[in-house]
Amino acid sequence: MSTDNKSLIKGALDVDPWLEPYSQPLIDRQLKFQKWYADLKSSETSLFQFASSYQTYGVHGNWDTKEVVVTQYVPDIQEVSLVGEFNNWDVSAHKLKKVNNFGLWSLTIPPVDGDFAIKHDSKYKISMKLPSGEQIYRLDPWLRRATPATETTLYEGRFWNPSPAETYKFKNKRATFNSTEGIRIYEAHIGISTPEPTVGSYKNFTENILPIIHKSGYNTIQLMAVMEHAYYASFGYQVTNFFAISSRFGTPEELKELIDTAHGLGIKVLLDVVHSHSSKNVEDGLNMFNGTDHYLFHGGPKGNHDLWDSRLFNYENHETLRFLLSNLKFFIDVYQFDGFRFDGVTSMMYKHHGLSFGFSGDYNEYFNPEWVDTDAVVYLMLAHQLLSEISEKEDGFKFFSIAEDVSGMPTLCLTIPEGGIGFDYRLSMAIPDMWIKILKHLSDEQWDLHSIVHTLTNRRYKEKCIAYCESHDQALVGDKTIAFWLMDKEMYTHMSVLSPLTPIIDRGLSLHKLIRLLTFGLGGEGYLNFEGNEFGHPEWLDFPRVGNNESYHYARRQFNLIKDDLLRYKFLYAFDAGMLSLDSKYGVLDKPQAYVSLKHEGDKVLVFERNGLLFVFNFHHSQSFPDYKIGVETAGTYQIVLNSDEAQYGGHDRIQEVDANGKPVQYFTNNDPWNNRSNSMMVYIPSRTAIVLQLKDKIKA
Repeated sequence: MSTDNKSLIKGALDVDPWLEPYSQPLIDRQLKFQKWYADLKSSETSLFQFASSYQTYGVHGNWDTKEVVVTQYVPDIQEVSLVGEFNNWDVSAHKLKKVNNFGLWSLTIPPVDGDFAIKHDSKYKISMKLPSGEQIYRLDPWLRRATPATETTLYEGRFWNPSPAETYKFKNKRATFNSTEGIRIYEAHIGISTPEPTVGSYKNFTENILPIIHKSGYNTIQLMAVMEHAYYASFGYQVTNFFAISSRFGTPEELKELIDTAHGLGIKVLLDVVHSHSSKNVEDGLNMFNGTDHYLFHGGPKGNHDLWDSRLFNYENHETLRFLLSNLKFFIDVYQFDGFRFDGVTSMMYKHHGLSFGFSGDYNEYFNPEWVDTDAVVYLMLAHQLLSEISEKEDGFKFFSIAEDVSGMPTLCLTIPEGGIGFDYRLSMAIPDMWIKILKHLSDEQWDLHSIVHTLTNRRYKEKCIAYCESHDQALVGDKTIAFWLMDKEMYTHMSVLSPLTPIIDRGLSLHKLIRLLTFGLGGEGYLNFEGNEFGHPEWLDFPRVGNNESYHYARRQFNLIKDDLLRYKFLYAFDAGMLSLDSKYGVLDKPQAYVSLKHEGDKVLVFERNGLLFVFNFHHSQSFPDYKIGVETAGTYQIVLNSDEAQYGGHDRIQEVDANGKPVQYFTNNDPWNNRSNSMMVYIPSRTAIVLQLKDKIKA
């Protein structure tokens, strides 16, 4: 191993010296990345240009000449034709010409009577003659619009070519964060974002949901199920048309308006991108596009994901890389997305796809060439190199990424120059699993604060994590949300303020707030919430399917509940906003890990400090402590900036926050070291309550 090659991963080794025995696999993937990068620069001018292929591949209308220009990659066939309503589906009318021997075909269709030969939004397909003589018809892999057929369950391709006057013009610059705040993500699905039992629209989300998200204090939206998927109940994870956005929610121009409006509110928008696999659909998907099983995919069993019943991409194929990298740049350029949450990263990085594989943390699991798919890892590195280059050209705006990885792959969130893969964040998937296990199996007295803190803080040094209590996974039918685990016995009968506050509802409201605040304060460098969970949505999520008689009853989010002043959901919604304001005002998330000074199992009291804020939790089910001594590093006068027991949050107002003169109650430190902190103070901390304190002179309105 040469010294020069070792320099490729020096940053990773500096961060984690335990990687030293695995230097060679780390170097190998760096060298493979560099080879791909050099080859693309040689053959395609640059990675940036390579990923701009969406501008030429597919079917495009030139508004200056009124020509339609067609470019398609279709290997292993005899003829290619463009057919559609414009030529009565005649395979002989508009045949493409072979450009080279690598499967590239092209055609230019001149205008007819001074206008495009193909009308905007008209139906079309790619027709191919196989070596066997069979004529097959498929949707364009690069098409930008697909709609359900009226006579079948299939989707039809449409030529999306609105006039410049009808094309949405972006008005707002991309949103940027201030130096204090971290990333606060609202995970959302357009279709369920309505109280009505129907499919929600981009328009509805823009007009009715964006204001709710903005008011709550989220600065990022993660949109699910945007890439077109023929099967609604797949939650968007069986993508059929990668460059088309879901037509069931509206038009491309309406999605652009949604994103532009979010930017105007200071909110970034992420796309939940699925490059880990593809739908098996043939007639309206990518599968068997040219009559073979290896078009962009691995052939044979290697190209199938048996559990997901889907196709797997071949990441060492030149045209697969063109397709996927162009897909990323397309959504950034055309729709103005600000980054991506990559789905199924574990499945991508390992040949076993994580199936029936229990990751123990042994480094051999991450670097064993028998298990790791280096080609997929290199694709992810190329994707992040692309994001970096796009960022440089956009006045330094930082496009960012999140990995859905359950394995804990080391270096996943280190930069490529450091020897990493390039992600900005990984999802802390162990945290929601922990909370569900606790609520499902343990009584309140059995909660182990040491174990909870360990799970919340157990993350790799200098690799950022997104903490969350629950995501869409826990909201799906067959599982239970935290609110349901806590209160499902009485959520339909006792959530009205006109009904008595029962022990179940009281406990549920209290712990719902404490679980969220603890995860928010301790769990990561970012925070995520799935829509509706912030206010304890009373029902699970179940898309219309044969098993529920195609019902939309559970495929919706009842935002009307937080607007009803007689319902207790408003308390959880208000607390969520109060919690998020800690980050926007003082900075919690994108700051160094907290210092935990106390984990008292008997008292069930937990104390930690993060970026100057002092968090105090009492998880005890019945014991309140009137003068509880806690440690704090910085001396001074403190005041409460968040109190979960306030009446506005559904609490009991047991803590006096204002004195007889109407001034905030103050807490004074003593120069008496306590719990390894330089100072101490006395606080009143009621049962099932959390308070957050800040130095008086740093408090913001």
